[in-house]
Amino acid sequence: MSVMMVTVMQVLDTSVTNVALPHMQGSMSAGIEEMSWVVTSYLAANAVAIPATGWLSARFGRRRFFLICTVLFTASSFLSGIAPNLEFLVAMRIFQGLGGGPIIPMAQAIMWEIFPLRQRGTAMAVWGVGIMMAPILGPTVGGWLADNWSWRWIFYINLPIGVLGFFMASAFLFDSPYQKKPGAVDW
Repeated sequence: MSVMMVTVMQVLDTSVTNVALPHMQGSMSAGIEEMSWVVTSYLAANAVAIPATGWLSARFGRRRFFLICTVLFTASSFLSGIAPNLEFLVAMRIFQGLGGGPIIPMAQAIMWEIFPLRQRGTAMAVWGVGIMMAPILGPTVGGWLADNWSWRWIFYINLPIGVLGFFMASAFLFDSPYQKKPGAVDW
């Protein structure tokens, strides 16, 4: 449950932002081209972080690295919400992408490892339903928050989920006893 909660938070954030871009644009007096960096910076940082996930998980331990990513994503969500200008928002979205990128591959590895062979299919199917619901709900949630409260709330909604997910993962996740230490980085 904790792995799925954090993963859904990360996937939801990808789609919830797109709807709030016009609200952010007006608030920050920015053009369309400038606002595109809010999405692009997140996706680029995600793409950079994903290939390093296996090595970093082995280096720090999967549990510790999952917790680090959860904290990084949640803290940068808060900082994105309080962003005073576009440059700061883009910088925080980079950190959000660096924290969010490894979450999905780690969540899949954790699910694969903690469930016995006969339950893996069911576990991955339930996890997949959560992952598929996030982009479906994202635009609706993002539009509602931006219209009724403020665009900043699309980032603040990550705070309770991230904190709860962190404590649940701290309590229930453990590193595998047979995990090997990584070798050198394969440049």
